[in-house]
Amino acid sequence: MNRPDTFPTRSLIAAGALALALAACGDQGTPAKTVEPVKTAPVAAPQPQPIRAAPAPAPKPDPDAELAAKVKSAFGADNDLRMLPIDIRASNGAVTLYGTADNARMKRKAAQVASKVEGVKSVANNLQIVKGS
Repeated sequence: MNRPDTFPTRSLIAAGALALALAACGDQGTPAKTVEPVKTAPVAAPQPQPIRAAPAPAPKPDPDAELAAKVKSAFGADNDLRMLPIDIRASNGAVTLYGTADNARMKRKAAQVASKVEGVKSVANNLQIVKGS
């Protein structure tokens, strides 16, 4: 019995099987498509505007404190009264002196100097006489 030559048939079958095997080897399916986000210019969030308060009015100077400071300054300009421990309080032009004086002459002088300051309407002299004060 003679067999027909089967070599070319076998060769074709083997080549086809090899081609199919190679084709299936690297196939991992269709790659998933990645969707790129659409790039847009960044939009800044609206910033809240700071609340601008009206500037606070400058505090008005206390006229009583200013008057007391004027009297204290007048005492500081006098050589006899400069070193005496005298407190001055003022209220609506009425000045009150507290503290000590060396003698009656210094007590009177303090009242006179205070009464000559502009804005002083009256002087209450509550200075105490203490020798060596």
